[in-house]
Amino acid sequence: MTITEPLLSVFETVESEVRSYCRAWPTVFERASGSRLYDERGRDYLDFFAGAGSLNYGHNNPVLKRALLDYIERDGITHALDMSTTAKRDFLEAFQSAILGPRGLPYKVMFPGPTGTNAVEAALKLARKAKGREAVVSFTNAFHGMSLGSLAVTGNAFKRAGAGVPLVHTTPMPFDNYLGGRTPDFIWFERLLEDQGSGLNQPAAVIVETIQGEGGVNVARPEWLRRLADLCRRRDMLLIVDDVQMGCGRTGSFFSFEDAGITPDIVTVSKSISGYGLPMSLCLFKPELDIWEPGEHNGTFRGNNPAFVTATAALDTYWRDGALRERSLLQGARIDAALAELCSDPHLGASHRGRGMVWGIEFQDKARAGAVCARAYEHGLLVETSGPESEVVKLLPPLTLSPAELEEGLEVLTRSVRETA
Repeated sequence: MTITEPLLSVFETVESEVRSYCRAWPTVFERASGSRLYDERGRDYLDFFAGAGSLNYGHNNPVLKRALLDYIERDGITHALDMSTTAKRDFLEAFQSAILGPRGLPYKVMFPGPTGTNAVEAALKLARKAKGREAVVSFTNAFHGMSLGSLAVTGNAFKRAGAGVPLVHTTPMPFDNYLGGRTPDFIWFERLLEDQGSGLNQPAAVIVETIQGEGGVNVARPEWLRRLADLCRRRDMLLIVDDVQMGCGRTGSFFSFEDAGITPDIVTVSKSISGYGLPMSLCLFKPELDIWEPGEHNGTFRGNNPAFVTATAALDTYWRDGALRERSLLQGARIDAALAELCSDPHLGASHRGRGMVWGIEFQDKARAGAVCARAYEHGLLVETSGPESEVVKLLPPLTLSPAELEEGLEVLTRSVRETA
């Protein structure tokens, strides 16, 4: 199918060259509903990208939209810094009763700036303040954000190079299965910690994603995460779980670490916490770590009240029972089965991995992933690449998509993979 490119002159002449996703999807989007976007020519696209995981409940979710419109129409507070508001109170009460309480999680809730990297920066700062140490350990192929502190614990060479300054006070360690199972877990890490001549300063914390989305959909085993948590406990290091993309139900459970049975010291949450795509982030931590002085970490937009409204509606609608979790696990199993069948064809040179509603297809011919995404776009499906060399096609469909939409997307994906073989 031939697609005529729309006139993009204003984007090309006024907007910075840093723009990214619009290059892969060269159209002008006008509206969106549920699991679909529509461009200004009226063509629809099935969205298996979901705002990089910030639209877990779909575009313009009607329940969340109604709550937001009602709030705006009654002149609800929009901007309030960190002042107390009814919208914030409603969110905190819902988050405690629907999420923290039922899971026995003791966390205090901090509202940093409204993006994921803001939450990571707050977590790193707090860990260093609490332990009085500078060093932080991260993992190979990690991605934690684009500000300097977050970049320092990010593995991607291209993104790190954009910093323009040395990224210091961090040390990378091998992520789960990084060495293909040839080396026991954490043997290098533990040896460096116990050797006074290793050159590794005692870390304040370890930061980890349970599933590395941008790193290539690399899934950490529950037993690996448990061993990491135990290592942190024994070696007096705080464990930070970055749940910015994998939280809010992406893996089935609200937090991605729940199935491993661990309780991190600090957790970062963003993307789908607002439920509506509105900027919002949380830094959660154990009460004994709440050693901030008033105003010691702040930001002008750390109190996004419209986001509190939609976040509360999302919690009340989807997290008062286990229905969404069960639905996500069921649909995830269907994706797993479909990808397993697709990748069983040896001529495709592909393998798959994932959990819940995040999956990736890795190609031996690394350029294939980009070609598959481009062909999928031509057929009306939005998917993106991930991995250090963009060798993985990543699937992040809304958790609320229908079974028919799931089958449609899998059919288009299969067709796109076979057509680029």
